[in-house]
Amino acid sequence: MPWNKHDYPVSMKNLDARIRNKAVDIANALLDEGYEEGRAIAIATAQAEKWDQDHPRSDHDSGLQDSKSGNSGRRSQPNLHVVSSDEGWALKEEGRDKPLSTFDTKKEALEEAKQQASKNGVNTIIHGEDGRIQTTKSS
Repeated sequence: MPWNKHDYPVSMKNLDARIRNKAVDIANALLDEGYEEGRAIAIATAQAEKWDQDHPRSDHDSGLQDSKSGNSGRRSQPNLHVVSSDEGWALKEEGRDKPLSTFDTKKEALEEAKQQASKNGVNTIIHGEDGRIQTTKSS
């Protein structure tokens, strides 16, 4: 992949590091899909900024949620993403490249995501075939 968190397009230099890293990941994926570099950068930047709005930063770096939230001592889990993949559809944990599981249909992936999200108390982010976020479901 042409870009990483230390070597990225100049147009991304003023982005917050969290947004920039996400934009780099998205841009690299778009390049792999055949998008032109300039178009990939523009799309990736916009999607990363949208992702940042949909995925607020945690106030707790320790991975434990505040006891006032009603989840005292419970480890916070990464959000789940339903994404298009070479195998059909995949269920991924946020921040990981390798899918938890793959499915022939989006419906099957959504059913598994619903069960996992409910079990772990996490959100599910549903993407379209183009990679764009379609909706977010809270558990």
